[in-house]
Formats: sequence, C-alpha cells, structure tokens
Amino acid sequence: MTTDKHNKRPNVPPLRFPEFTEPWETAKLGAIAEFSKGTGISKEQRSETGLPCILYGELYTTYTNEVIEDVVSKTDLDPTDLVKSQKNDVIIPSSGETAEDIATARCVTSDNVLLGGDLNIIRLVEPNDGRFMSYQLNGIRKYDIAKIAQGVSVVHLYGGDLKMLSVTFPQSPEQKKIADCISLLDRRISVQSGLIEKLESLISGITLIISKSDDCESIRLSEILTERNEVNTAQYEVYSVSVSQGVVNQVDYLGRSFAAKDTSNYNVVHYGDIVYTKSPTSDFPYGIVKRSGQTDPVAVSPLYGVYKPASNEIGCFLHYYFCNPVSAKNYLHKLIQKGAKNTINITNQRFLENTIKVPKAEKLTIVVKLLKQISAKKQHAEELLKYYRKQKQYLLSQMFI
Repeated sequence: MTTDKHNKRPNVPPLRFPEFTEPWETAKLGAIAEFSKGTGISKEQRSETGLPCILYGELYTTYTNEVIEDVVSKTDLDPTDLVKSQKNDVIIPSSGETAEDIATARCVTSDNVLLGGDLNIIRLVEPNDGRFMSYQLNGIRKYDIAKIAQGVSVVHLYGGDLKMLSVTFPQSPEQKKIADCISLLDRRISVQSGLIEKLESLISGITLIISKSDDCESIRLSEILTERNEVNTAQYEVYSVSVSQGVVNQVDYLGRSFAAKDTSNYNVVHYGDIVYTKSPTSDFPYGIVKRSGQTDPVAVSPLYGVYKPASNEIGCFLHYYFCNPVSAKNYLHKLIQKGAKNTINITNQRFLENTIKVPKAEKLTIVVKLLKQISAKKQHAEELLKYYRKQKQYLLSQMFI
C-alpha cells in the first residue's frame, strides 16, 4: 500500500466514492506530462470568425471555472506557426501580477484551440484526466504553485519549475468520477451566475425604460435629497460602500478596518439614506451610489456624501437607478471635474445639481414594489450561488490529497 511518508497514513483523500479502495500514487508533474508554451495572440487580433483561441488574460476574466468547454474568442491569424491544443490539455499562465493569480489552472476540452502567449501548456500522459488535474492544481496545489512563482512587480511561472511539482492521483476511472462530480457543480454555478446576471439586467432595463418614459417628471436631486450632515460623535461602527454589497461592514467585507483612529468627524448613515462614494471602479468610473439597508446607524468616511431621501420610495428608486452603470455614468459625468492625479472633484452639494426622471407618486410605488420583488429573487439566487461555491471549495479540499 502506498503511504504518505509525512503523515504515516494511507495515501487516500478524506472524502472518497465507496467503490474505490486502491491507494493514490504520488509523482512529479514532469513524470506524467509534457510541457510547452503558447504563442502570441493579442486582444486586437481577435475576430468574429476564424479558429477558436484562448488568451492568457481570459483565464482570470472569462473562464472562471477550471474546465473550458465553450471557447468564446476567435482569430483569423494563420494557424501554421501557432500552438494548437489537444483535448485534455491543462493551461496555466506563465506571467501575472501576483503569485496567487498566476496559480490558475484550466483544462481545455477541445482539440485545435489556438493557445496564446504567456500560457504554460501541460499535456498529460494518457489516461490521466486534465479536468481532475486542473481541479487539483487550482485547489489543493494552488499554494504550492504560488510558492514556486518568481518575480516582484511581474511574477513568472516556468515549465521547468512546474515539472518538479508533486501531484497525487488515483486510477483513471476514479479521476473521471471526481472530475464529473465537480464539473456538475460547476455547471450549477454557471447557471446560477447567469440567472443573477439576467435579474441584474432586468432591474437595469426597467429603470432605464422608466427614465425615458413620458409618464415621468424631470426632478433635480436637490428637490428629493437632503444632505444629512451628521457627524459620528456617537462612535458608530465604520462601514464602506461596494458595488456588489452596498453599505457593508469594513471588517466583514475587506478583512480589516481602514478607518482613522478618531472617527468622530465621519458621516453618519441611517437606514434608507443614499450614500455617494467617489471611489471609481471599472463599471462606475465616477463613483458608486447606494441606499443603506443597515437597520442601525453606521459611520462612513467623511469623503462620502450622505443624503436623506424625501420618501422611502424615492430612496429605493434612486438605489436601483444608480445600480445601472449607464445611468450612473450619464448622471455624474456632467458634474465631475477630475483633478491632476485623476481624482474626482465633486462637492456633496454639487452631486445634487443634476436631474433624473422619476415616476409620479402612484406609478413610483408600483415600480419600486416590482424592483424590490426582482431584487429579492436576485438576493435568493446569490445566496444559493454562495452555497454552491462553498460546496465546491469543500470538495476541492476533501477529495484530493
């Protein structure tokens, strides 16, 4: 029986399908795979037609699951001198910003996909399963890969170093069954993510249609919002504002507090208040506007604007309106002046000086009720997605050695 020399126990994972009893093997990755690198394909060389291709940056943005079944990009480049995949290939970036980012393994399930530069290609000796290996490398071996990455400002991962990585694996039937199990969960995660995106699009679409409706009146925000101007003398807990979570506890969301020692000059936020933070993100280049759902008062940075809405319905409508990146950008860009270091210069009062279209009272109540119902469905879908992701992390930690 093969034994883990360090732990002096049988070389098997904690969680296993009952029909398998044989111990797992341990080997260097170089003993069960051949290594090569992709060749350069730039973003500008993608096209609507041509052969499917994968660029290394897409491993972080497009292919969030370990198994790549549907390739989204194509290129018209002459494939003669380019590297083509074989079904079951495992790819890992050869450069990146951080060691943790670079430890990102994906399995390509199709032949003849053009593989771009900055990709390490791991071609496993059959009958090893590339999906199984990707789950192992991206899960329980992720820290080991990060340790062998080299560099400071730009981190590199070389095939020669990957060859020395120790991996464990069972016989082919068990590899396949493990990969099939986690792949099924991945599909559920993808479906759930797609449902959330559709609900977000529905909310954005409704607010956009409403804002263009003739059955609305154009109102300056200063008519329906009042700056609160309450400072944190009561020393309420400090919160932040995020695109996905809204007004959220700094420690819970960011892992630590970024507040000053003395927060008495911070702004107080009450339930239902509208909060504007000028911190830009990719989708919200002029900052984020959110309604607070925190039942108790909280404090936010003095750089944030805090406003009391004229009514609960008004506050809810503004929250959904500004969740739409297009609506937020269209409203704010007329008010913004950028500083020398690309900082956003806008006073709390100037934020109120533009107009939006708001439904009249009776219609506003109906619209807000509808948006709340859709938002509740979205929240339920997000909770289910978190559950699926926790399930996957558990399996990745328990079904591998």
